[in-house]
Amino acid sequence: MTAMTSLQRVLTTLGHQEPDRVPFFLLVTMHGARELGLSMSEYFSRGDHVAEGQLRMRARYGHDCLYTFFYASLETEAWGMKTLFRDDGPANAGAPLVQRRGDIMRLTPPDVSRAPALKKVLDATSIMKQKVGDEAPIIGVVMSPFSLPVMQLGFENYLNLLLEGDPAELDHLLRINEEFCVAWANAQVQAGATAICYFDPISSTSMVSADLYKRHGLVVARRTLARIQAPAAVHLASGRCIERLDDLALSGAAVVGVSTDEDLAELKRKAAGKLTILGNLNGIEMCRWTPAEAEAAVKQAIQHAGPGGGFILSDNHGEIPFQVSEDTLQAVADAVRRWGRYPLDWTCHAP
Repeated sequence: MTAMTSLQRVLTTLGHQEPDRVPFFLLVTMHGARELGLSMSEYFSRGDHVAEGQLRMRARYGHDCLYTFFYASLETEAWGMKTLFRDDGPANAGAPLVQRRGDIMRLTPPDVSRAPALKKVLDATSIMKQKVGDEAPIIGVVMSPFSLPVMQLGFENYLNLLLEGDPAELDHLLRINEEFCVAWANAQVQAGATAICYFDPISSTSMVSADLYKRHGLVVARRTLARIQAPAAVHLASGRCIERLDDLALSGAAVVGVSTDEDLAELKRKAAGKLTILGNLNGIEMCRWTPAEAEAAVKQAIQHAGPGGGFILSDNHGEIPFQVSEDTLQAVADAVRRWGRYPLDWTCHAP
């Protein structure tokens, strides 16, 4: 088979057909800082730093996307919150936005075009687009309106609002987050993003009941994704989803990021023809893998989910830990090229 571009490869597998090889996304968000010799706060202070880091990582490993994600709390900076940086892992959100009763009803969505934190991402996206054109997909990221309140309110306060809080406050919060999410996603698309990853861990079966998801998470996702001007992937950030696949397919997403805690072969069977599976290498275990262990994990994932297309190999969380070594990342990339070329005839004889 003639070699495809990364974008052609991904589009083919999204159509549930077999491309030239299994696409793989190395979602390295922090490794570029080490590559450029910068601290995390310095690296994420400028869009051109992140763009250069992403371009260098892809040049080294040959994976099939560029990823514009900085860190989760970047969105909350647009709302007036602070971010706490560390040099050995991802940044964290500072004190919650909502501190007192009644604060929710006074919130209004920030203007995406006037938020310096968001402009950095748009700058990075634009630079990446100029460099790769249509050769590879550029993946933008938004926090879902249903999951963003974990940082805005704090985890406990948000769960209390979901379970027993004022319905008017919850509705207001979800609505203003939806407006922000749509504007932010579409700004990234206009800057050059090919698709949007809609991070929604609260919608996982690991987090909320089916009833809460159907009443809130799914309703919000369907409204929001319908207004985003690009294809979308729903990512549950390590959360389980197998019991929710039919509902996730109704959300309007084309891809779902899946957990390492669930059986990949079963996920692929249940998602066949409805959703492309993204995952599910264990990011925590990757920190201590040998090259041989990395190859074995890649081979097993391809065996379980590769046949027939509809599968993109990646980590299970949507962000590879900073502690994962370059040798391991290279071993993953080499294993995909060795075992991921279609047709996957070897999978018929694998134990």
